[in-house]
Amino acid sequence: MQIDQTKTISALATPSGIGAIAMIRLSGPDAIGICQQIFSRDLSKVESHRAVFGKIMDGKEIVDEVVAVVYRNPHSFTGEDVVEITCHASPYIQQEILRLLSDKGAVLAREGEFSMRAYLNGKMDLSQAEAIADIIASESAAAHRMAMHQMRGGYSQKINSLREELINFASLIELELDFAEEDVEFADRSQLLELLDRVLKMIQELAGSFRIGNVIKNGVPVAIVGEPNVGKSTLLNALLNEERAIVSDIAGTTRDTIEDTVVIEGIQFRFIDTAGIRVTSDAIESMGIERAFSKIKDASIILCMVNLSKDDKAAIEDEVSNISDRLDVGQRLIIVANKADLANKEDLHKLDDFKNRFTLLKLSAKEGSGMEELKQDLLAYVKEDPAASQQVIVSNARHYEALKKAEGSLLAVKEGLENGISGDLVAMDIRQGIYFLGEITGQISTDDLLGNIFSKFCIGK
Repeated sequence: MQIDQTKTISALATPSGIGAIAMIRLSGPDAIGICQQIFSRDLSKVESHRAVFGKIMDGKEIVDEVVAVVYRNPHSFTGEDVVEITCHASPYIQQEILRLLSDKGAVLAREGEFSMRAYLNGKMDLSQAEAIADIIASESAAAHRMAMHQMRGGYSQKINSLREELINFASLIELELDFAEEDVEFADRSQLLELLDRVLKMIQELAGSFRIGNVIKNGVPVAIVGEPNVGKSTLLNALLNEERAIVSDIAGTTRDTIEDTVVIEGIQFRFIDTAGIRVTSDAIESMGIERAFSKIKDASIILCMVNLSKDDKAAIEDEVSNISDRLDVGQRLIIVANKADLANKEDLHKLDDFKNRFTLLKLSAKEGSGMEELKQDLLAYVKEDPAASQQVIVSNARHYEALKKAEGSLLAVKEGLENGISGDLVAMDIRQGIYFLGEITGQISTDDLLGNIFSKFCIGK
């Protein structure tokens, strides 16, 4: 993604459509001059960060009454001269202003071009720029907090601190290479190994936080599974507090997966109601059951629903085993014993020995009893993860991959030091580790990498 910073760009910074107001943004060397040509007042002498009321003119015709805010370089989001025009949100007015700006020399911005210019002008690093997109996309308080911390530089400071440690490490090794013929050792090998262990521990903690960071960012996927008519759809409706799924006494009503989200104490959960799992000759229902098993594989939490008032304990044991055998490390299985309101005293205790192996919750989805306990069990999945208490959490797959590559390089350095491998090979592995960490913040970047990242932003940001 090549950026020509000699050009001035313009774009609609608010969603298109009819509304009260809209904002059009310009950035570049001629932003003030271009806007001046269609604005009724002189912007050339307006101080930075000042708002001015005036009219957008098409010759002698008034297009709209607007407010223009001038931001002079370098004190702007992009580090360039910026003008933001707030107008009425008529689609016609928005397009007319953009057309007039284009006629005067502004070019339409591409996806993420404002943020990319901010990065290129040193207003933020690459991880901070990516955090902007995460803030815009955040749908829960936890995702917003995590993205805000990253945008404000907390994550970058951690990465730069690690990189600085490795650069100091590398400088000692490189110095030894310069005096290789004199057999001089500038760096105590035991101290270098201690430094490596410390850096590796920090990198591994960051990489280890990706699982929880990813679910906070994208929502925790929760699959609701079980046999037909155990109350899966009723439970989904109770969690959403609306009639999202069709509830019927007829077995096999849910033929496909139904998904929706709920935010619980700032954490977003993505609930998936699946087709009832049973042996059937119905081709369409069979496809739904296959999708149910697929959702089990993709979910972080599986709610295995059983009918406490009717299901036989041995049948429940088989059903739970069938699902638990399919789980991977890190997935949590919660047995939800539904219809507790219809169960007798004996039924209420027939699954108590399951508590030794699984989380067991008795509730009535129809009556709403036990729902608060279920929500707390779901929250525990996030809160009990050791990484959840970390100040810096990795939520970006690109960053996770770079950290794992850096970890691999440093493990090779450690092995080289312990086995007495030559300094030039050790230095090569250190430089690789520094390179991978630099990719995260953009100290090392390519046009392809930048293009891939910023093309995912919205136009006007």
